[in-house]
Amino acid sequence: MKRITAPLQEKALRSLKAGDEVLLSGTIFTARDQAHKRLTQSLARRSKLPVALAGQVVYYCGPTGTPEHTVIGSCGPTTSRRMDAFTPALLAAGLKGMIGKGNRSPQTIAAIKKHKAVYFLAYAGCGALLAQFIRSALPVAYPDLGPEAIVRLQVRDLPLIVGIDCRGKSVYPVI
Repeated sequence: MKRITAPLQEKALRSLKAGDEVLLSGTIFTARDQAHKRLTQSLARRSKLPVALAGQVVYYCGPTGTPEHTVIGSCGPTTSRRMDAFTPALLAAGLKGMIGKGNRSPQTIAAIKKHKAVYFLAYAGCGALLAQFIRSALPVAYPDLGPEAIVRLQVRDLPLIVGIDCRGKSVYPVI
């Protein structure tokens, strides 16, 4: 089990191989379809982004409502392929890690390799369990999107698997 910290550093990225189990600590951001759309629209307009992407990790998740006396509600991964149309542009802008579930398109895998990024798999169906690794949650952009708003999370020892490493190697078979 490897321990890594976000934002991601190049040395940590190079040390990861597809299939590695990791514990991620540090700052990450939630973002789903609509937030991705807005971020890429801002990039296309050359507008300032609401969060700096350099070295950052985005978790494809839309947390549920926060129960009393908890940091966050259930926050399991969503299907990553829905973000594939936006991913190359975000990687080009400096994004270095993504967390989700499921395989990625060949174009996205090529972009991950080109930009030396990594795609992590979170355990699907375990949103309530994964919430226990989140120490704080603060909405930082697009509050009108509700659960799809961008939220800054502080995580400690979030358990993940390297699905696609920075060399483009994947745990999924080629189809």
